[in-house]
Amino acid sequence: MSSIPDAAKFLVEYVPKHPFFVGIDSDGCAFDAMEIKHKECFIPSTIKVWGLQPISKYARETAEFVNLYSRTRGLNRWIALVRVFDLLRDRTEVVARKAKVPEGKKIKEFIASGYPLSHRGLVEYAAKYPDPELELALVWSKTVDSAIEDMVHGVPPFPYVRESLQKMQGKVDLMVVSATPVEALEREWQEHDIARYMSVIAGQEMGTKKQHLQFAGQRKIPRRPYPFDR
Repeated sequence: MSSIPDAAKFLVEYVPKHPFFVGIDSDGCAFDAMEIKHKECFIPSTIKVWGLQPISKYARETAEFVNLYSRTRGLNRWIALVRVFDLLRDRTEVVARKAKVPEGKKIKEFIASGYPLSHRGLVEYAAKYPDPELELALVWSKTVDSAIEDMVHGVPPFPYVRESLQKMQGKVDLMVVSATPVEALEREWQEHDIARYMSVIAGQEMGTKKQHLQFAGQRKIPRRPYPFDR
């Protein structure tokens, strides 16, 4: 499997129009949407689909820690999900209740496979390596996306985001760099009429945020030498 998703070829071939590049994450950077998405969409879906009702309190605490209140905030959904599972299994409260927590073994294999870490990437991977855990993972992903589409609207950009984007027009190449599906990104940025300021909206289908920066952030315009260059 290629390490560059097909959808990312546009980023690799992107020709900058300006000497500078700025990548902006969406949730938590442009929009104050992390809390509502995780607390109202991701976490309830995780508890429901993965059968964590007996330990819902601890599942919620752990998922909030992983996705909102630790240095892993902003992780790709699949990587974050298995981290929640791993941390939950080690919690004394969960062990005492003899609760069953998914291992996430097949999801980890998908993460390491080189397939794009997106819903479509998992669909393609599961078609080649079918497994009940992967089928449930697809149900979970669709449930999350449906909950976000239903719940998350009317959440405006942070103050001064619009003004900052306007000031950068004509000076830098602007790109959304996000682990969110492109469909949701386009919907949210267009809802608030700020998509027009961006050269590219890159979501999970185009690779990880790190890959977005690697692919599109490389300067294809020769840099002017500085006076102190030797």
